[in-house]
Amino acid sequence: MTVHSIPLSSWPTFVDPLAIAIVVGGTALATLLRGPAADALAAVRALPRLGRRGFDAERLRAEIARTERVAVTRGLLNVDADGIADRCIADVVRAVVDGAGPDQVTRLIDDQDHARDTRHRVIHAVWMAAAEAAPAMGMIGTLVGLVRMFSRMDDPTAIGGAMAVALLTTLYGAILANLVAAPIAARLARLSTQEAAARNAVRPALIDFARRFAPVPIVVKRPRTAA
Repeated sequence: MTVHSIPLSSWPTFVDPLAIAIVVGGTALATLLRGPAADALAAVRALPRLGRRGFDAERLRAEIARTERVAVTRGLLNVDADGIADRCIADVVRAVVDGAGPDQVTRLIDDQDHARDTRHRVIHAVWMAAAEAAPAMGMIGTLVGLVRMFSRMDDPTAIGGAMAVALLTTLYGAILANLVAAPIAARLARLSTQEAAARNAVRPALIDFARRFAPVPIVVKRPRTAA
């Protein structure tokens, strides 16, 4: 079986600015209209995460252990939370330095997990919305191309361009949905699951850290009064 590749000279045939504008622009607009612009901006800002390695529980444990060694050898007040790379762990350490106990730290971790889960769900929903909208925009582009083609049947030179728009928008919609938006959503969801598992694994270490350096309550004894 012989596989014939597409010559490089034929690739410009698959590029049409109008078709790209309809599919990409329409998909972006449809996605923006589904929610606040801040959600779409967060989805775009999440893209650099695709090139990073997944969260590693051992790396987080090492960071906690390093912080604990500083607290033991130099004192809790000498711990520099700003020097901790992970922002969530830094917030927990900062709370412990400020006098938070295990119960307060547990609530803080729960709040962090809830906020992170909500944020990741929103980002995933945005990319899935783009994956759903892209084929529809491709179909709209196909209809636009067909209307242009039928309205110019008396001009044979215009029929080819209109037909190209009709076919290429369908192609672009399928590519944008199945090779761009949906894979991004799946990859981000997988990274989110890995992060949640890693953070759940180091949760006991953070609570133990708070318990170890919890402030000791001062009990003031009242003098006994004579009967």
